[in-house]
Amino acid sequence: MKAGVIVFPGSNCDHDAWYAVNENMHDRAEFIWHDSTSLGDIDAVILPGGFSYGDYLRCGAIARFSPVMQAVKKFAADGGLVLGICNGFQILVEAGLLPGALLRNRELKFICREVCLSTDTTASPFTSRLNKGQILRIPIAHGEGQYFADERTLDELESEDRVAFRYVENPNGSARSIAGILSRERNVMGMMPHPERACDPLMGSTDGMGVFESMLASMPTAVPVLS
Repeated sequence: MKAGVIVFPGSNCDHDAWYAVNENMHDRAEFIWHDSTSLGDIDAVILPGGFSYGDYLRCGAIARFSPVMQAVKKFAADGGLVLGICNGFQILVEAGLLPGALLRNRELKFICREVCLSTDTTASPFTSRLNKGQILRIPIAHGEGQYFADERTLDELESEDRVAFRYVENPNGSARSIAGILSRERNVMGMMPHPERACDPLMGSTDGMGVFESMLASMPTAVPVLS
């Protein structure tokens, strides 16, 4: 798997994502600057966490207009895998690739700690290597991570099995404890927790590897990942 990690002005988790793919997964990742109009020869896109320019207006509201996002939209429309983590999730929502919105945390405080996630579906390229109901220990680090959508959208997400992860103990007030969702075509996923920060034993958890292993396993020429 060759992943393209999009770098926006202000990104600070891009190297974390690059390291997870290159060093922990022993695959390939390259950085793609936000004003690029082409993604090049890649198998998957990662919109990393951290911050992007213009977040003072609304997280992801300005980054969605970066030239690279047109290429990301086309890549997704053609069936390419797109993973948005934290700020990347916010950008995907602002760009209309995923439904809903990310609001200020319920207590209006920045939260940075490890949380437990429950795997809600395994029917996706991002969760196929996990078990339904499997609990993952993965860190969060956000101030605007409260997932919000109208009741009709929430019902659709649940009825179409598009909720990827839920918080075991809801840390930020997200509707129905949602921590990650899938697009209707299931090739785009956004999640607020940081799987790339849970891929190395030195970080205290390797549970995030399941997301990247699932992506690798979905590739047409992928070598099966041994458990």
